[in-house]
Amino acid sequence: MDELAAEDRKLLTLARATRARTGAREGAAVRDLDGRTYAAATVDLPSLQVSAVGAVVAMAVASAAQGLEAAVVLGDAAEAAETDLAVLRDVAGSGVPVLLADARGTVTGSTTT
Repeated sequence: MDELAAEDRKLLTLARATRARTGAREGAAVRDLDGRTYAAATVDLPSLQVSAVGAVVAMAVASAAQGLEAAVVLGDAAEAAETDLAVLRDVAGSGVPVLLADARGTVTGSTTT
């Protein structure tokens, strides 16, 4: 992949740090239209399961984000789950870039909402 912009590297760093800190299966980070960033990890409790994307979008919406301009999903999946893309689309619409990265933070692909 080409060199990442500084703001996208920040999202990658946030997603990686959140995943590492929690030991979760995935980490995710988003940037809203005001430039604010949010990061979250997968929640896997007996009574609550939320993907990292679901958790981070919930945080952004709860903070009154009016939209999203970029997202990063970090984990072992080769592609973004359609349910996660749907959650991102609900807030961001279509055409928003989503970077995919492995646990080391190496970008492995990208897609759009």
